Amino acid sequence: MAVVIAVPGNEDQAAQVASKLGAGVVKVEVRQFPDGEIYVRVDGDVRGHDVALVGSLYPNPAERFLTITFLAQTARDLGARKVGLVAPYLAFMRQDNVFNPGEGVTSKYFAQLVSSTVDWLVTVDPHLHRHSSLEGLYTIPTTIARSAPAIAKWISSEVQHPILVGPDAESVQWVSAVADSCGAPFIILEKTRRGDRDVEISGPPGHLKLNGHTPVLIDDIVSTGKTLIEATRRLRAAGSAAPMCVAIHAVFADAVLDDLKSAGAAGIVTCDTIVHASNKIEVCESIAEAARPYLGD
Repeated sequence: MAVVIAVPGNEDQAAQVASKLGAGVVKVEVRQFPDGEIYVRVDGDVRGHDVALVGSLYPNPAERFLTITFLAQTARDLGARKVGLVAPYLAFMRQDNVFNPGEGVTSKYFAQLVSSTVDWLVTVDPHLHRHSSLEGLYTIPTTIARSAPAIAKWISSEVQHPILVGPDAESVQWVSAVADSCGAPFIILEKTRRGDRDVEISGPPGHLKLNGHTPVLIDDIVSTGKTLIEATRRLRAAGSAAPMCVAIHAVFADAVLDDLKSAGAAGIVTCDTIVHASNKIEVCESIAEAARPYLGD
């Protein structure tokens, strides 16, 4: 039998995934001692079971991962057969190269830590830019759950005559997959990044002719929101209607919503990989299907 354990803050999504899998849910107690150290207790029977820890690595990814590590090892000490991690949002994927002398490639180091902590990993559309796949980083089995079907379903039901827009070359993989699923056309803009909060978007050239289509901007992570904000400004300057913005992972490090609306966006919706008020798109079905092969009967 499979059981699911929610990383604190992810109880609703863990329950949804458990329901899709037909798995039981085991509660845990996690708190901090007065000195800041982490206390964990697994309040249920995991002996002989396959355990899936469910929780995104945001906010406070370093602290969350330490909690996951303690929960995974506690489950093993209590007799769990295997312990896997379902991390709808996988942190520490940004620093994937040495850009300046002396930097560490933290995506590689984190993969080593995860691979030594759990037996398998499922995540939703990780930020693979300079890494071609998770297999090149992780030494444990990994599966990517795709958000495209859920995003396409939402767009099909909520947006009239959509045209999908990717803000940069990195977004092609998500935008094209969603476009295929909902039968919509798509275009890709160009981005030049100068810093965490300094980006420039170019294209499409001249006056944008959408022939009555509503633009839908799609990106994987919205953190400072600068990419979507500048892309919105570019579209509006080219003559488009107010675009709807869709993001997979709602990091929201800054006051993104107000800035997007000021730039001319109709609004923003996100997948529920990170708990946020903008969540409108559920991806638990894809997550459960990706996790199912790792969980015994």
